[in-house]
Amino acid sequence: MNEQGSFAALLPLVMFMAVMVGVSIYVRHKQAEKNFVGNYFIGNRSLGGFVLAMTTVATYSSVSSFVGGPGMAFQIGFGWIYMAVVQVTAIFLVLGIFGKRVALLARKLNAVTVVDIIRARFESNFLAAVAAFVIVLFFCGTMTAQFVGGAKLFSAVTGYSYETGLILFGLVVVIYTSIGGFRAVAITDTFCALIMMVGIVLLLHYVLAAGGGYEQIMTSIEANHPEMLEPFSFGNMPWTIYFTQWLLVGICTIALPQSVVRGISYKDTHGLHSAMLIGTVVVGFMNIGINFTGILAHGVLTGSPADYGGVDNIIPTTIVTVMPKELVGLAIIGPLAASISTISGLLIVASSAIIKDVYLHYKPNVESSRLRILSMATTAIIGGIVFVIALTPPSLIWLINMFAFGGLETAFFWTLLLGLFWKGANKMGALMSMIGGTVIYCATQAAGFKIFNLHQITIGITISLVLFLIGAYFGKPSEQKTLKIFFPS
Repeated sequence: MNEQGSFAALLPLVMFMAVMVGVSIYVRHKQAEKNFVGNYFIGNRSLGGFVLAMTTVATYSSVSSFVGGPGMAFQIGFGWIYMAVVQVTAIFLVLGIFGKRVALLARKLNAVTVVDIIRARFESNFLAAVAAFVIVLFFCGTMTAQFVGGAKLFSAVTGYSYETGLILFGLVVVIYTSIGGFRAVAITDTFCALIMMVGIVLLLHYVLAAGGGYEQIMTSIEANHPEMLEPFSFGNMPWTIYFTQWLLVGICTIALPQSVVRGISYKDTHGLHSAMLIGTVVVGFMNIGINFTGILAHGVLTGSPADYGGVDNIIPTTIVTVMPKELVGLAIIGPLAASISTISGLLIVASSAIIKDVYLHYKPNVESSRLRILSMATTAIIGGIVFVIALTPPSLIWLINMFAFGGLETAFFWTLLLGLFWKGANKMGALMSMIGGTVIYCATQAAGFKIFNLHQITIGITISLVLFLIGAYFGKPSEQKTLKIFFPS
């Protein structure tokens, strides 16, 4: 891309980033000093249905959803969409299963974080500390993937350097999250989600136009790549991928802390129900739309993924090929918005894990002014550490992203599901499940050990369940006063 084209692509991004920072400053100005923790970490439980839906969708959708996913769809075909469509249920399930339950408990316990609820349910400060550590550890891995993925996408489309992209959006997201806290994250997430949808529509339009229309593209695919029309893609999409991905990016995502915490933040039941409906429609549109665009890119790109530098370069190459120069910057905002919203959502939860779940538990009488400075500084420091790591990006970054997803799911799935819906769950079971399951998951990942060629999430989630049940059988039951809070009827 020439200098003029590069500047045209850069200008919308700069304006977008300026809006993000402006929103955070405005939100911070409007926040009351009273109840700073509730305001900063959960937006004072005031989110309406639309904003709740959009912030949950935006946090759930990452840059890999807009780059790696459609790149794989380009390579595999409709089998990839059949696999990925399970993600459509994620928002409905997480808010439907945990939303109201978590909200009622949070108000009863005056809880601000998911770890607050875990601490109260299992009567264990040690378990709470382990949960906080797991959140920070795996969130840092996921955020690194978002930083690297976003910066690489920026460089590929605009022609500017990787470092320029990292500085432009990486530092901005750390700044606005640190300043504005959860409410600023929720509002900017809403803006990001809307931009993502606009970007998908624009790209789909120009891909269809450049490829000669839907019928011509599909006729070409049927003639040259018939395997793309078959669910198992002639062996390229085996059942093991279907099964493990349905677990990894579908069913088990309901217990991801960054999603469950949204249940603490909504205003009322009407807002929750609206968010479930809106979120399902929006995530379905984005998930199916961008992956379908990846398949239709065959009408524009005639080579294999290797010819374009791998599957991760399919969407960037398509954007540069079909989009007018003056719209390239707008089109790239969508994928970058996915990266930004995921980073900001994880960053505020990671910060709350340190400040609210650890620091304030042991030093509860901290002055409001000092607490404000510590919270903002912790958010900035975590973001800064991830930013520095991303300056020298590790290899296999997308595997790191999936590794972190699996680790969080192994640690929290049974702890939250059984803890909130089964009276027999106890401290020993939760500790054995979270620690033992996570360690075994990480060990099998490091050793490359698989069963039936299934992703290690199957091992982690199974072992964590077995350990939970063993601990529940042999361990001391939860106290009656705790059970009366969580199971009043």
